Amino acid sequence: MSVLILALVAGAVVGLALGALGGGGSVLAVPALIYLLGFSPAAATTASLIIVTATSGTALYAHAVAGHVRWKAGAAFAAAGIVPAAMAGAAATRLPQSLLTTAFAGVAALAAIKMLGAAPSATARRQVRPVKAAGTGAGLGALTGLLGVGGGFLAVPALVTVLAFEMQAAIGTSLLVITTNSLASLMTRSGGAAGIDWAVMAPFTGAAILGAWDGKRLAAKVSGPRLQRLFGAVLLAVAAFMLIDVFYV
Repeated sequence: MSVLILALVAGAVVGLALGALGGGGSVLAVPALIYLLGFSPAAATTASLIIVTATSGTALYAHAVAGHVRWKAGAAFAAAGIVPAAMAGAAATRLPQSLLTTAFAGVAALAAIKMLGAAPSATARRQVRPVKAAGTGAGLGALTGLLGVGGGFLAVPALVTVLAFEMQAAIGTSLLVITTNSLASLMTRSGGAAGIDWAVMAPFTGAAILGAWDGKRLAAKVSGPRLQRLFGAVLLAVAAFMLIDVFYV
């Protein structure tokens, strides 16, 4: 299979995940860029942030039009994570990659278990306090800065289980968090785009943006509890893959 076709297929899957699940894009994009398209880990991380920023911004617009974004709580959630993300990102450069990967997989697994075990919240429409959103966002920012991802795979479980968002609102609002975190991370990576093959990046990003629109339509047709279970299953699969990669490859 040619590199172009692989880029298109991988991009479509990443976009579908972001549009339908509000996260998982960078978790899926980084392995695809490394294992399928031959990027170095450093280039793959930067490329993933570019792809996820463009795709999540597009998906955010679609969810905002549908009324699925809670701007006040989401803005507080996202803004609170910027500084912790930058500080944790600086600390991450001093830690072994295997330790970071193992931590990433562990957090993903815990989030998946929480999502799979959480019943649909009957209090989903209660008022969310901005202070609580900011505190949760700061913790999420630290984790995502340390682990090097946009944070959607953690933001959705946090919004559902901590802030009592219904699944549709969690997906839409998480895209605001992803876009903000990804932009903040890109701004700290001056020169990081040097190793990126733009002939691969362009079709990958284009397919991801189109896939995000399809994901948004899929999310509108599937119930919140089913999306929640699907998201949890995806997280468990990602966690298992990463642990296998660390300990058995």
